Amino acid sequence: MATIYDFTVEDAHGKSLSLSQYKNKVMIIVNTASKCGFTPQYKDLQSLYDTFHDSGLEILAFP
Repeated sequence: MATIYDFTVEDAHGKSLSLSQYKNKVMIIVNTASKCGFTPQYKDLQSLYDTFHDSGLEILAFP
């Protein structure tokens, strides 16, 4: 059975990114759309990242 760490995705620059590099970290995976009504949440996600990144938090956003 595959896990999230078995997947490879494309980053914002078109480069392959293996999710295995996020093992032992806390991940929040967000489906984003810049023209939807939830864009105000980006500010809160940034605040979470700024607060907890040094403790191992990563936020991955996908359109």
